[in-house]
Amino acid sequence: MKLIYPAVFHQEDNAYWVEFPDLEGCNSFGDTLEETLTNAREALEGYSISLIEHKEKLPAPSDIGSLKTSDGFVSLVDIDLSAYFNQKKAVKKTLTIPKWLNEAAIEKGINFSQALQDALLAKITT
Repeated sequence: MKLIYPAVFHQEDNAYWVEFPDLEGCNSFGDTLEETLTNAREALEGYSISLIEHKEKLPAPSDIGSLKTSDGFVSLVDIDLSAYFNQKKAVKKTLTIPKWLNEAAIEKGINFSQALQDALLAKITT
């Protein structure tokens, strides 16, 4: 599961700090832009996992074009939560779908488990 949120980067003295306007209290800092981006991804990942584990909805990301700053710049920060979700123990589920849907999915080579996981993640995080 990939997430992308806009972030506002600021420079102060000889360091940087970053905030996520859509995620109250989610921010980080660093001595260089590279370190600040790495720390921003880590902060975004921890914040997102915390919301998911507490069964809270992730806010929709703002349109990056709607964000303005007078003392920095706006950029997108992305994370991939696949590793977090893949470390959980798998459970077997039995389900029923219409025959025509089964045949169409098989014909397209769709992985049923992955498709169900993607759909469930989309439902619980929006």
